[in-house]
Amino acid sequence: MALLLEHEFKPLPADKQIETLPFLEAVAHLPPFFDCLGTPIVYSPVKADLTGNIKKIRAVYDSNPAKFKTLQNILEVEREMHGSAWPKTGATLALMWLKRGLKFMLVLLQSISDGERDEEHPNLIRVNAMKAYEIALKKYHGWMLQKLFTVSV
Repeated sequence: MALLLEHEFKPLPADKQIETLPFLEAVAHLPPFFDCLGTPIVYSPVKADLTGNIKKIRAVYDSNPAKFKTLQNILEVEREMHGSAWPKTGATLALMWLKRGLKFMLVLLQSISDGERDEEHPNLIRVNAMKAYEIALKKYHGWMLQKLFTVSV
């Protein structure tokens, strides 16, 4: 628990600019959460996706920390640099997928906290994972990946 409190997200400042480094430091501690959920085959793709997206954003930040002090700076520079391909490229795309992964975690944990469960299998979190997937990720996945997730959970 101390690890989570040590790396919590900072409050959003009045100008709504999120500093990149503290954000990356906070989200870097989230992927191991999926190791606690059981079957690795189900959650390892989500964990790998989060980790990969964090690395992509970190690489852009590390290339010029002063230039990319905030997440907004990254978005603005990439919008200018990539033109019509933006936002479907670079750290912007990684940030979009990272946000979706964080939403998955939020909905999953909220569902568990709210006591939602399968009465026939109360120790399983399938109901919670499916709810999180439906809300946070499903609409961004093709038919094949949707079916794969449903079968895996």
